[in-house]
Amino acid sequence: MQSRASIQRLIRQGYVQVNGRTPKASHRIQPDERITVEIPAPTPFEIKPEPIPLQVLYEDNLLLIVDKPAGLVVHPAPGHPSGTLVNALLAHGASLSSVAGPFKPGIVHRLDKDTSGLLVVAKDDETHRHLSRQFASRQVHRVYLAVVRGVVSQDEGTIHAPIGRHPVQRQRMAVRTHGGREAVTRYRVLKRFSTSTLLELIPQTGRTHQLRVHLAHLGHPILGDPRYGATMGFPRQALHAHRLGFKHPHGGRWMEFVSPLPFDVAGSFGALKDR
Repeated sequence: MQSRASIQRLIRQGYVQVNGRTPKASHRIQPDERITVEIPAPTPFEIKPEPIPLQVLYEDNLLLIVDKPAGLVVHPAPGHPSGTLVNALLAHGASLSSVAGPFKPGIVHRLDKDTSGLLVVAKDDETHRHLSRQFASRQVHRVYLAVVRGVVSQDEGTIHAPIGRHPVQRQRMAVRTHGGREAVTRYRVLKRFSTSTLLELIPQTGRTHQLRVHLAHLGHPILGDPRYGATMGFPRQALHAHRLGFKHPHGGRWMEFVSPLPFDVAGSFGALKDR
């Protein structure tokens, strides 16, 4: 099935004709018109190794743990064909699982481009499936740190709010009472500033943009997040995957890793007056 954007691209490139002529994308179809569409052969695409700096915290023959910097896209996608974490992993020389498809080798879970922190990468398909089952059954322990706008009054709490695609702005997610999927986030206040708060976040589910959407819904969007409403001079969204724990696929021993809050966020605390 072709997306609306891909169909518009086919029209611009002359692959769509109405009664033998190339129409405009705004053309309204009339009764008895003859429409022909040619689907061009896909352009072969190869992900190439690139010598991008990579901070590997742990590695064995089945998996590795990466501390991803903010600004690095996890895998190739439209608009980001190169310069991704996957390109860096290939240059690192690691074999990578194929379960997630040709554009996401090794990628068991992901972080947004401007979110920093811990990721586990699978080297083979069996390891990938084992880790995916742990994520699906909520056995993986994940803790995030975030700086949000405003002073959060409660010391801790839980956000229960289903999340789905925004009904109008399709690049965004939103809390949806009808049609959303279950989403649960626990939070705890670590430090209050005069106009912002440092939070510890524990997602109980793994919806797209869950933490960003939930905090905006709470009325305390993450600083530096232009999509959900709180830039306030931060260079990127102040969200960091701080802790990651899971059972090793071979032997089942518990493994847990910690990444301190990076300086581009922690270094800003001096400009945030204490409450």
